[in-house]
Amino acid sequence: MTTPETTARGGADLPTPQAAADEVKTALAGLVEDITHRMDKQEERLKMLDRKSTPTASRRPALATASEEAPHQKAFNAYVRSGEDDGLRGLTLEGKAMSTAVAGDGGYLVDPETAETVKSVLRSTASIRQVANVVNVEATSFDVLIDSTEVGAGWATETGSTVETGTPTIERITIPLHELNALPKVSQRLLDDSAFDIEGWLAGRIADKFARSEAEAFVSGDGIDKPTGFLTHPVVADASWAWGSLGYVATGTDAAFDGTSPGNSLVDLVYALGAQYRANGSFVMNSKTAGVIRKIKDVEGRFLWTDGLTAGEPARLLGYPVLVAEDMPDIASDSFSVAFGDFSAGYTIAERPDLRVLRDPFSAKPHVLFYATKRVGGDVSDFAAIKLLKFGLS
Repeated sequence: MTTPETTARGGADLPTPQAAADEVKTALAGLVEDITHRMDKQEERLKMLDRKSTPTASRRPALATASEEAPHQKAFNAYVRSGEDDGLRGLTLEGKAMSTAVAGDGGYLVDPETAETVKSVLRSTASIRQVANVVNVEATSFDVLIDSTEVGAGWATETGSTVETGTPTIERITIPLHELNALPKVSQRLLDDSAFDIEGWLAGRIADKFARSEAEAFVSGDGIDKPTGFLTHPVVADASWAWGSLGYVATGTDAAFDGTSPGNSLVDLVYALGAQYRANGSFVMNSKTAGVIRKIKDVEGRFLWTDGLTAGEPARLLGYPVLVAEDMPDIASDSFSVAFGDFSAGYTIAERPDLRVLRDPFSAKPHVLFYATKRVGGDVSDFAAIKLLKFGLS
């Protein structure tokens, strides 16, 4: 039977528009399914190749490289991790239990893992630099001008004549800069093959050593090719103090605080310092001395020592901050183990502002030299601004 539509098209039976649309949808669905299947297989193939080319162990820092591995180790690693058995042809695997306890039973297959950094022993670098006056200079020395005398003055009547008064005397303290240096040597092969940043670690170690060296010099340096420490200057009883020396207060007991009133000598030390310095005063002592003073109480049973209320805030003794500097001497007979003063006025540190490290790969081949230098100086700039506590009878 023919319809007018088919007759007009030459008598052939053609599909309706709806049937044509369904046929196209079916063809597209099959094509999409085929593409998806092919992509899944390709992804599985890529994952397998990735597992073969990038074994798990290669993502960990290892001491031995692939070229250093024994042939049986490389072959067995390849077999276990990716199933490749080319390297195992002609070899017989023994059927014994494997473990890492015995090198031949599997210990060779487990490489040790090296830390990415070197853990250093922590050493205190606390220095009076934290409370002293620090200046940056570009010359070979730094001069401090001190007015150690008073200007004369007097009272005058309305009609009386004015009398000439005294003038101040200015003194000059010269602080020379000294060179602090280090010259460690490292082989070029170690720099090339090490698993972490040797140069960065070495520079950090040099800087840490420099900090500890200068901290010691600021306290007890003799001034010969190094800063002059404040404890190396003449020390006299505070009652006979004169410019050019540091005054001290005695505890009244040899190598200890007074057994009855241990805190009295600390109070005397604070008030031996002039009021103009006391407002900015700080205690300086080492950890052992701090441990002794930490236990001292007043007559009402209250500790003289109070800890900081917030992180980073220093502890306080009699209301004044405490700097724990390990270069201060321990408590001993006639030792000056506690200092109190305005160190920003009493001690000046002059330095060039940078630590210089010169990398020299030529002078000691096949080694590399690291020549590190720093120029720094220090000395007492106001002898009236620092007082010491002497652990002695007088």
